[in-house]
Amino acid sequence: MKTNDFPMKRFLFDCGTRDADAAVGLFVLRVASGLMMMLGHGIPKIHNFAKLKDHWHVPDFFPFWYLSPQLSLVATICAEALAALLLVLGLTTRPAAFLLAFTMVVAAFEVNAGSTWFAMPPNGKELAILYLIPALVLLLTGAGAWSVDAILYREQKRRRW
Repeated sequence: MKTNDFPMKRFLFDCGTRDADAAVGLFVLRVASGLMMMLGHGIPKIHNFAKLKDHWHVPDFFPFWYLSPQLSLVATICAEALAALLLVLGLTTRPAAFLLAFTMVVAAFEVNAGSTWFAMPPNGKELAILYLIPALVLLLTGAGAWSVDAILYREQKRRRW
């Protein structure tokens, strides 16, 4: 069967470019931003779940406004811990990057909507935007050749877009 017969496999596991120089850059970007997010934000939220669960922000747009604060916190932890771990591994990189990017958009433009751009957290958008940028890059490029995605999806021809 041709690769085009499995569009979901391509969406989930296509690593993008296999250029050697780009692979090194994407590897460093994935691992550094993923570890920083997971260790600095995801795992601390897991450890402080009991303290955070009753007062966590619930997004104010459909369908997310139906979430409880606890479920909203669980969704944030999934993005900041689980999706960040997937980025580090380079496994389902594009969906994980999308989840992390979406979380950072909510953090920057809703949770910190009234804050200035360049203030220190928790009063600014800067940190969320700085995590949003690598997530968008990985969403557009894929994980690169040094990833689990590259092992799982071995397409011979180069991508043309």
